Amino acid sequence: MAEADPARPWIASRLGGGELVLRIVSSLILAPLAIGMAYVGGWPFTVFWCLAALGVLWEWTSLVAADDRRSVLMTGGASVVLALALAGSGRFMGAIIVIAMGTLAVAALATARQRAWAAAAVPYAGAIGIAPVFLRSDNQDGFLAMVFLFAIVWVTDILAYFVGRAVGGPKLAPRFSPKKTWSGAISGAAAALVTAVVIAKVAGLSGLLAIAVIGIVLSAVAQVGDLFESVQKRRFGAKDSGQLIPGHGGLMDRLDGFVAATVVAALIGLLRGGLQAPAGGLLSW
Repeated sequence: MAEADPARPWIASRLGGGELVLRIVSSLILAPLAIGMAYVGGWPFTVFWCLAALGVLWEWTSLVAADDRRSVLMTGGASVVLALALAGSGRFMGAIIVIAMGTLAVAALATARQRAWAAAAVPYAGAIGIAPVFLRSDNQDGFLAMVFLFAIVWVTDILAYFVGRAVGGPKLAPRFSPKKTWSGAISGAAAALVTAVVIAKVAGLSGLLAIAVIGIVLSAVAQVGDLFESVQKRRFGAKDSGQLIPGHGGLMDRLDGFVAATVVAALIGLLRGGLQAPAGGLLSW
């Protein structure tokens, strides 16, 4: 009989054990679905992200709007659906106006002690839907931009998770997220840089240095988005935003880094490519 490896219990405990298995299985299901929807594009893609936005709105309000959650959820949900309908039709300025009006309406409905957090649910959920739809609306480079974003956010998350747990070291923000480490954050950013350059080479994009910088920036932004949700959960005494995704928690736990990175990517694309070519503005240097 072969002797048991004494290192295995230590490795399993450091890397998460059963939680790791659940994370892997969930990712193997969700990643192809997200890429498949991005490939299809159009209204299926818009509906997909509208449902994600509504799910995030549900989780956000469950955390912060216990007293008047129903009115906040209904008003915010109606705003998100209308905004995504406009975004799916290419009316992105109209979508942003609807989100702004929904935010003001929710602020008026929420109680004073939770008004800011409740109102913030609308632009946050709206961003999850509008930003990817905006980038994907670019017929020439929209799908590539989504693959680029998925890859950057996913490798950042994976490397930060594995390296942070295996190596450890100084904590990134111990007050808000005691498990995140500088070793994980730096490894995630380094992996994002390499991934950005590889995608650029495979896709035949020019300006590799600029693409590499974009990869690092989006990786850092994704990690800030992750920390923001940790701050929110700590503020309201929650471990996870929900239990929808095994091994990950809720939709917010899975999309916190993605929404931040996608919003920044959409802004870069808008500034450089305008409303007609946001994905090209992000990727063409």
